[in-house]
This record gives sequence, structure tokens and C-alpha cells, in this order.
Amino acid sequence: MIGRLSGVLLEKNPPQVMLEVQGLGYEIDVPMSTFYNLPNVGERVTLFTHLIVREDAHLLYGFASEAERKAFRQLLKISGVGARTALSLLSGMSVAELAQAVVMQEAGRLTKVPGIGKKTAERLLLELKDKLGAELTAGAAVNRAAAAGSDVLNALLSLGYNEKEALYALKHLPEGLSVSEGIKQALKSLSKG
Repeated sequence: MIGRLSGVLLEKNPPQVMLEVQGLGYEIDVPMSTFYNLPNVGERVTLFTHLIVREDAHLLYGFASEAERKAFRQLLKISGVGARTALSLLSGMSVAELAQAVVMQEAGRLTKVPGIGKKTAERLLLELKDKLGAELTAGAAVNRAAAAGSDVLNALLSLGYNEKEALYALKHLPEGLSVSEGIKQALKSLSKG
């Protein structure tokens, strides 16, 4: 298994890059989150990789971080999710956003990613619920919000607040509030800011 490659970046053709490692050119598919953070062509780069061997091809996928690769591997374990779908999901949202969507059970955030329908999003949420490691959900900076937290978030979003504002307000709420009390306190904190 090829777990990591370090070399000189030869080409960048989204979503594929070519990396030269000791005279060999590796074609590697990367999520757009990794692609946008790559250095210029001709510079050195290190990618965490995942190799998929099929009957007709050997496919190499690269990631800027270990967390991205772990999330990719978890996604591949889900029935009906292939490498292209997993790559698309990681291109459409960060690992932290994915973990947050799973913790808060928000299928709507997943369906915003091209290629992810409602049924696939619900299956992802169900199967990833206990499988995204604690390090990934901790990376999402999420207090393990109960369903009430998700309802408060959805209410704020429907009132016209953007996701960043709504999450900020939710983060500063004390635990154990009812949905209505949570909405009231969140609106108070947003009106002060």
C-alpha cells in the first residue's frame, strides 16, 4: 500500500495532480480542498495517499491531511459510496463540516454537495454517526449538540442568519435548554453582536 508520497508537483489538472517521486510520475486524484492548498508547480509537496486496486486500474487518491484520508476511508466503507462520491463530498465540505453535519444529523448540508441526494445523505448520516472518530468530531469544534441544538440552528438559518452566525450563537448557549428557550437566547446574543 502506498501511504504517503513526497515529491515535486509536476502538473495540476483538477481534480488530478502529477507528483514526481524519484523519477516516477504518480497521477493522484485529490479533493478540491487539497487541490486549492497545493503549492505552485515545481515545488515540493507531501500527500497522504490511498490506493484502490481494481480489475481494470490502480487508482491513487491524495490528501493534504491525515484527517481527510481517514474521512475518505470511512466514506468508502458505506454501501453505495464509491471513491468518486467520497472525493466529491470532501471537495464540497471540509472534514470538520462533515463531522459537524453528522453530529447534528443535518442531511440538508450534505445534499448541497453535487452528486449527494437525500437518500444517500440520510444513509451517510446513519452509517457515519458512530464511525467518524472522536478526533474528527473534536476537530469540528462541536459541543455534541442534542436534537434541540439542531432545531435551534435550523430556526436561526430559516430566520435569515448565515451558518457562521447561527453556529456562533449555538456555541455560546448553555446545555439543557429547550428549543424555544435556546432560540430566544440565541437571538439575544446575535442582536448584541
